[in-house]
Amino acid sequence: MAHDSHASSNAKTGHAKTLPADLSAPAFVGAWKSRALMVAAAFGIVTVILAFLGQAQDQLGWDHFLRAWVLGLMLTFGWCVGGLALLMVQYCTGGKWGLLLRRPLEAMSRTLPLIFIYWLVPVVYMKKLYLWAQFSSDGETADALKNGIINEAQKHCIDFKRPMLNPEMYVIAGLVCFMIWFLYAWRLNKMAAKRDAQGPDKTPYWIKKFENFAGPGIVVYALTMTAAVIYWVMSMDVTWFSSVYGLLFLVGQGYSVLAFSIIVSIALSKAEPFKTIMRQTEQHDLGKMTFAFVMLNIYLAFSQFLIIWSGNLPEEIPWYLDRIRGHWGVIITLDFIFHWLVPFSMLLSRDIKRNKKRLTRVCQWMIFAKAFDLFWLIEPNFKDAARNLHFSWGIMEYATLPVAMAALWVAFFANRLQTKALVQVNDPHLAEILEPEHAHA
Repeated sequence: MAHDSHASSNAKTGHAKTLPADLSAPAFVGAWKSRALMVAAAFGIVTVILAFLGQAQDQLGWDHFLRAWVLGLMLTFGWCVGGLALLMVQYCTGGKWGLLLRRPLEAMSRTLPLIFIYWLVPVVYMKKLYLWAQFSSDGETADALKNGIINEAQKHCIDFKRPMLNPEMYVIAGLVCFMIWFLYAWRLNKMAAKRDAQGPDKTPYWIKKFENFAGPGIVVYALTMTAAVIYWVMSMDVTWFSSVYGLLFLVGQGYSVLAFSIIVSIALSKAEPFKTIMRQTEQHDLGKMTFAFVMLNIYLAFSQFLIIWSGNLPEEIPWYLDRIRGHWGVIITLDFIFHWLVPFSMLLSRDIKRNKKRLTRVCQWMIFAKAFDLFWLIEPNFKDAARNLHFSWGIMEYATLPVAMAALWVAFFANRLQTKALVQVNDPHLAEILEPEHAHA
């Protein structure tokens, strides 16, 4: 389609806008990649320095490196696989918002190779991160109990859960999950490419085909993602169990994926083709959907806390005590403010949801809050940190290494975003989204 130089005047006079001839990613996406690589290098160097300082201070510098690595893994894993899940949700539900987010979500799903590389680090250094990985038999746990390395509850849980929590199953479960995610990411992107190559007359066929593939895929995603977070995070505390743990991460991924997607979409709207299709109406809708995930996120987190706290069972309450006592109460209070109160208060405003700059700031804050929440989930799992929040050079790595990993992921994402046209021209909602804003006021 030819570019209409009078697109803005058309909006004022009530005429539909037209797409530009070039639908590829604007040139500044390449600059994103360059800047992200520079940030990754800078923060990576700072992290190594902090690791050496931490090692000299308390011999935990490299232990904190691995823990911070898991935080970076879970943050970028949430964007990648969470983006794949939201893509499948869009195919099942439809809606104009899919025209804006489909290409960014596809690009997120194609970053899975980098997430796999990130995951290999916990595989190699499993014994540094997981208590259960250090003992391969009941005899070894019995000796550890006698020597005061573990307590009675830990011994019981390690022995009882050994058929599931052992190095071989950790690797097998991870590989199976990655194979399934690779399959869905590859298949959805391949189907999208075929759809792009065909005309609008085939659109009903593709809508049904995507629905049939993505519907079961959402269920598969929920199961595999739950398995992954149980192995990668929850098993750091071998005594902890929660039936809602996977769901908390599922909603958390929607929370952070929507925040990241809105940032990307608003940034892309500075140039064509998103400048033409990014209307205030759809931006407002995305803000409302993000608000819904903010509410669901706090509902699940507070429900789990309230049920366990009121039950006060000795096998459940220590997990929260580890994260409240010993100055951790400051962190959980800030987590509540950062993770829920601030985005909830901001997204209540209709004006903020319709203002590009302000909505971008809120979404940037949400990503920071998600990383802060992951710190609260991960660090107290370890004996030196449980009920004992204290400053060290090593703990500062939580503020640098995840930034380096996220920046490297953003560079890869920007590269993937450049490989496809940003707008799907045979989308049934395209004509509607090109109409002037006041037509649906």
